[in-house]
Amino acid sequence: MALPKIPNADELNNVNCSCGEDCCGGPAEGASPRADEYVSAAPFATGRISTPAGEVPVVASVLGARDRWGTFRMRAGIGRSRYAIAPGLYAVGTPDPWSPIFVSANYKLSFDRLRASLTGLNAWLLVLDTKGINVWCAAGKGTFGTEEVVRRIGETGLAKVAAHRTLILPQLGAPGVAAHEVAKRTGFRVVYGPIRAADIPAFIAAGMKATLEMRRVRFPFKDRILLTPVELSMIVQSRIFQAAVLLWIVGLVAGVAEIRLAGLAFLGAILAGTVLTPAFLPWIPVRLFAAKGWILGFVWAAAICALRGFPPASVSGGAAAAAYLLLLPALSAFLAMNFTGSSTFTSLSGVVAEMKTAVPLMIISGVLGIAALVVSIVLKA
Repeated sequence: MALPKIPNADELNNVNCSCGEDCCGGPAEGASPRADEYVSAAPFATGRISTPAGEVPVVASVLGARDRWGTFRMRAGIGRSRYAIAPGLYAVGTPDPWSPIFVSANYKLSFDRLRASLTGLNAWLLVLDTKGINVWCAAGKGTFGTEEVVRRIGETGLAKVAAHRTLILPQLGAPGVAAHEVAKRTGFRVVYGPIRAADIPAFIAAGMKATLEMRRVRFPFKDRILLTPVELSMIVQSRIFQAAVLLWIVGLVAGVAEIRLAGLAFLGAILAGTVLTPAFLPWIPVRLFAAKGWILGFVWAAAICALRGFPPASVSGGAAAAAYLLLLPALSAFLAMNFTGSSTFTSLSGVVAEMKTAVPLMIISGVLGIAALVVSIVLKA
């Protein structure tokens, strides 16, 4: 009997392997979740199926309210280091020895996206131990890799379960897997499916052949905006954000317009770097992410200077304006540069090269801005 022509789907194409654990999900570098930190399979499991290798959990392909709440929390950056499922073999529907085998990461958001794309199908899901990190990031970090695929095939007894020898891997996992090594060491052939789950029906109709469009990694406005809550959740915990909020509140309570405006200025620069830069990413006419953030930060700083009155009426006012024009763009540039880890069109080497250029300039701008602020305060006193 021939293997049914069923494709892969796993990850949204919105992260790359240059990002850290806050973007990817997962615990600290190199650590696996403890057994008691795995997300329980009970809420999304519908039963168990007996196989020659033992019982396998059957999971629902329709996501429930708890799954959707988990997705919301991940998008908001809440508990991303503790959203992993136990690696192993799972089933969707009522698979038989000839049903397709999909490979996924044990980051539950990746696992959920895969199983949700298989509604109405019967399939096996081979979940790798990627330390709770998504497929693309894990492939770059080496946890979604050849060794783990080989190990998981052996530990699950997959050869006893499946009568065929074909694995369907997410395309975004390709950087970490040497298909010829997997075939040589296990006898299982590796096939890569399309990028997005939405392409599954067309991929099936084409006999498991992906078109160029199915292979294309897109990064539209919706995907970029979905990532901004994670960026914001990280900056909200920083002293810069807390200081800006404190300034704004003190200005409101004390009725001091300058202090209130300073708090608003820094909050706006944070918003420019973490939200506006990702939102308008393709339309800001420079290549470096830091430069994109700097441009929006400078526009915002100019607006703040205009609110204060421009040109300044005094030397201290001029020094304050200079401080805004130096500090706010530097802050926005730094925050925008962080988004390189969430982009689909940057690479680790490119990010390193950008940092070597941008970080020294940010430091210089920040130091000069602080100096101008001190001068402004001294002259005003």
